[in-house]
Amino acid sequence: MLKEHDLLPEKERLPRVRMLSELNLNNDDAILTFDNQVKVFISGPELFDQMITDIKNAKKSVSLEFYTFYSNQLGHRVLKALEEAAANGAKVRVIYDTSGSRGTKPSFFDHLRELGGEAQPFISTSKKHWFTTPRLNYHLHRKLVIIDHHIGYIGGFNIGDQYVNKSPKFGHWRDTHLRVIGQSPILMEVRFAMDWNTSIRRTNLPKFELKELKPFTVNRKDINDNKNVAMQLFPQDLIINITASDEAEGIIAGAKKYIYIQTPYLIPEESILEALIIAANSGIDVRIMVPCMPDHPFVYRATEYYAKYLVAHGVKVYKYNDGFIHAKTMVSGSNISSVGSANQDFRSYTLNFEVNSFNYNPALTQELKKIFEKDLDKCTLLTNDYFAQQSLWLKFKQYFSRLLSPIF
Repeated sequence: MLKEHDLLPEKERLPRVRMLSELNLNNDDAILTFDNQVKVFISGPELFDQMITDIKNAKKSVSLEFYTFYSNQLGHRVLKALEEAAANGAKVRVIYDTSGSRGTKPSFFDHLRELGGEAQPFISTSKKHWFTTPRLNYHLHRKLVIIDHHIGYIGGFNIGDQYVNKSPKFGHWRDTHLRVIGQSPILMEVRFAMDWNTSIRRTNLPKFELKELKPFTVNRKDINDNKNVAMQLFPQDLIINITASDEAEGIIAGAKKYIYIQTPYLIPEESILEALIIAANSGIDVRIMVPCMPDHPFVYRATEYYAKYLVAHGVKVYKYNDGFIHAKTMVSGSNISSVGSANQDFRSYTLNFEVNSFNYNPALTQELKKIFEKDLDKCTLLTNDYFAQQSLWLKFKQYFSRLLSPIF
């Protein structure tokens, strides 16, 4: 049983941080690390330029897992960097989801394998009996990169040309990713090792051995130290029955002044829906930002249905008009934020394998808050009148999509 000051230093008196950090610890044994320097990326070209540079400079290891690893221009750039790292002696491992990486054949990674690297599809599909396997509906949705045990990437970007603004359909792609240097990448690599060892059980690939992980000691510090970000990793993992909705609900329920949420899919389960409405009706400034266009038609119409419902109950919902917003962020209070892969929908809550960082730091929270507020300049506030003027056919599609939403 935790004592009052076991997780945070005794002088730390912020009850919300205590509540959330202990919630994450008790739900998933999520260790709170303090020695982390964080840079925020909201531009795909800038993110992947930095990521590719870091991969090329790897000395010991590169562990990379993505829902989407397309074999297009960006995919080839990342693959070439991985091959260069492997050729220079780094241990390179790649996990990709076959559903999210449609069109990417196993042979895409053949040269990487020749150089000593390893690439493995996630466990979610079976080549021979894909239409009957219960794993078909479960996907690796994480987006993690860990380099030399101390550089980590976590967020919403995948590997593909659309994520660097090269899709005629989507145009500008707005997402959020973090580059982390410090202790949290060690825990990212623990999560990667678990995914790797689970995925290779029916292959001849060697396990990720425990001795390869870097040990560390947690040095507790003041979370208001802007030079170091206190961070916990919270995964959704169907194998050990951990769900992302508990953590989102914890942020919402503890809000005192505001909650800002960015999500491409707004299909909340009942508890989240009620928590958002209760917060808005309690005078808390609840704002949610969603895309102006679909990447999945039924999902988007269901998003519109729930947006209309939330607007009718006092929540402010905004439509982002400058391309496609794919960020998965929550910001609240003076020092609480979350960035990762989990959307506000049933699939992220109950089916996908996700991972989010929970961050406790005033400077990072303020930066993400300002990014949200700047994005508002490119948004339309959705109103009751906006939805009332929609056609009967569009309203029918929204209601019909809402009926299908638990299986998206």
